[in-house]
Formats: sequence, C-alpha cells, structure tokens
Amino acid sequence: MDLRPHHDVLVVGGGNAGISLAARLRRDGCRDVAVVDPRRVHHYRPLLSYVASGMATLDDLRRPQADVVPEGVPWYPDHVVAVDAARSVVRLAGGLELTYGDLALCPGSEVDWDAVPGAEQAMATPHASTSYLPEHAEGTWAMLSALTTGRAVFAISDRHVPCAPVGLKPLFTACDHWRRTGVLDAVDVELLVAGPALVDHAEADRELRAAADAYGVRVRTGTTVEQVDGERRTLRVRGADGVEELAYDALYLAPPHRAPAWIAGSGLDAEGTDGFVAVDPETLQHVAHPRVWGLGDAAEVRTVPSGGALRRQVPVVAENIAARRRGRTLSRYDGYTVAPVTTSRSHLLLAEHDRDGRPEPTLRFPDLARPRRSLLVFDRWLEPPVYWHRLLRGKV
Repeated sequence: MDLRPHHDVLVVGGGNAGISLAARLRRDGCRDVAVVDPRRVHHYRPLLSYVASGMATLDDLRRPQADVVPEGVPWYPDHVVAVDAARSVVRLAGGLELTYGDLALCPGSEVDWDAVPGAEQAMATPHASTSYLPEHAEGTWAMLSALTTGRAVFAISDRHVPCAPVGLKPLFTACDHWRRTGVLDAVDVELLVAGPALVDHAEADRELRAAADAYGVRVRTGTTVEQVDGERRTLRVRGADGVEELAYDALYLAPPHRAPAWIAGSGLDAEGTDGFVAVDPETLQHVAHPRVWGLGDAAEVRTVPSGGALRRQVPVVAENIAARRRGRTLSRYDGYTVAPVTTSRSHLLLAEHDRDGRPEPTLRFPDLARPRRSLLVFDRWLEPPVYWHRLLRGKV
C-alpha cells in the first residue's frame, strides 16, 4: 500500500500562476488540489516597479501566504528538489514524496546573477539596484531620487526577464522626477536594451522612444551588459560597435533570469532555454509527459511572461486538465501578453500583443498603446484589489 500523500492535481508554485490556477480548479469542481511553495509571504510582484519608483511600499504588495492559499487546498511549505514524471512523483527537500494525477509546474523564475559577473556584488553598494527582487526595490528609488548629477544607466536584459519592458518604469518615473526637481539636464541617462526594441509592439515602441527622446535619454538597443565592477562603478558593455567600458553613478538592472535547477535536473526542460519547462506553447501540455503542464515565468511558451499572460494561461491549463481526461480537444493559448509601462509619474501605456508581436488590444477604443493618465490610475490603484480579491480566487 502506497502511503505517500496523493493529490488529483498538484500545483508547484504559490505565486500568481499557482494560486490562481488552484482557485480556478476548485471553482471548476476539482476537489483535490494541493499547492507546493516554500515562501511564507506572497508578493504582488507588479507593484515592485512602483516601489522602485517611489509610488508604492512593500507593505502594499505583501500578504501572508496562508491568507491567499484557497480554502480547502492543502499547502506544502517546502522546496521541490526533483520530479519523477514517469512515476508521477514530486520529491520535497524535507524528504516527503507526493504523487499526483496531473502536475502543474509554475514555480516562477529566479535572477541569474552568474550570467553577469559582478552584478550581484554591485547590488550591495548604494550605486546599483533592481526592482526584480523585493529586498532591492526600495533601494532603487532611494538611489535614483538622490541622484542630482552624473550618469544613470538602465540596462534591460532579454533573457527570460519577467515582463522585461516593466523595467522601463523606474527609468521614466526617475526622469520625470529629475525634470520636476530641475536636475534632468545634469543627469546623463543611458538606456541599454538587449533586444531590438523597447517593447514588441510597434506603436507602443514608438511612444516609448518618443518619451525617452523628450527626456534626453540615449537609447541603445542590441546592447548587453557583460560584467559589472561595483567598486569602480563601471560596466563592460557589448553593442553594435563592439565592447566598451561605461562608467555609472547609478545603475538599474532588469537582470537575466533562469528556471529553478530541479526542472532541468528532472529532465522536464526545453533544450537551450536555461532550464525552462518544455511545453507545447499553445496547449501548455508538456511535450513528453501528457499529465504535466507548465505556465507562468518557468514555462517556455515563446512570449514575454507577464501577469496579463497568466490571465489567458490559467484557464487554458484548467480546461485542458479536464479535457485531457475526457478525451476532448485541448484549448489553445495564442501567446497574448501585456506590458504596462509608465512614460511619466502620471501616464502609462499598455503594449498588448501575441507571441508574434501582432497587436491584441483588450479594447479597440480608446487606443491603450498611447500613454494615458487613466491607465496609470488603473495599473497602480485599481489592479491590486482585482488581484487580491478576484484573480487569486479564480474569478477572472
């Protein structure tokens, strides 16, 4: 007799994706859903960029994890160390083994400091920061708001960064702050973007470039940071003209990310993706294990990961778990994603598109790819209650 705990659906990850999926499954009638996640505090991560812009606090985005796990869903507060998909077993760091009927993998991604030597050490200085880790978000605004002269460098990686264009929020809010306080002309602002565009939406990209130009920001696409020297405050940068050294007085990074190591260690990763879950990007079903599903930041779905993307992915996975069991046609995810980006401390635009960069606006009118005051109000003040009271309860 197998005495290991068994669950009809086991969800690995207790962030936006995992909790939303567990709640959706429960609302759809699945009586035995469990969640595995070691974190005791749940973060509404989209607000981190506002913390880094001086427009929110960490208290605004934190809740005890126990408060967001859906009622009737067992929670295992432990780390996953391995998955044996052939035997339907998940092993936890504490030694417990769980078995499952279906497995949904959404543990999120993590910062890959090894990809940029010296970057993690630089974060320990007062001259470098990021909004992608809660422990650095407040320091980002302290660093940017204190700068009155010198060079500010903002570097946005294109390697699996969750909603990478959101890394532009601290840039534009800082530029607006420097302009309002009369020091913008004394600050040399450089934007280094690894990809070919600021965002994969042509109209929104034009708007963002126009905003950058209005602030006097030097924009360089196709440019990556290869190394950081925090003591000397310099970067080794590779761009179209080769390698150069760039000095900074304030450095903001949207750093490369990677998947948790146990995904590749369990043979569930897609080749050449830094360990991300190998799924059909439309059905979100694992390419080799039909009862394994992947969504969120840890899944390779060939589109920019974002909270908006999860709104489409969660119902697809919930529906497809049931459809697979009943032999029905699987639902499909078209790669929709959205990047909400501020152009000032009062205006924001939405870049909504599919995985091929084709615009996919939620509304045909008004044009949400143009900066609007109402969009910033919605993104900063109205969206968080929707997240806590509807998304995490499986109602959206």
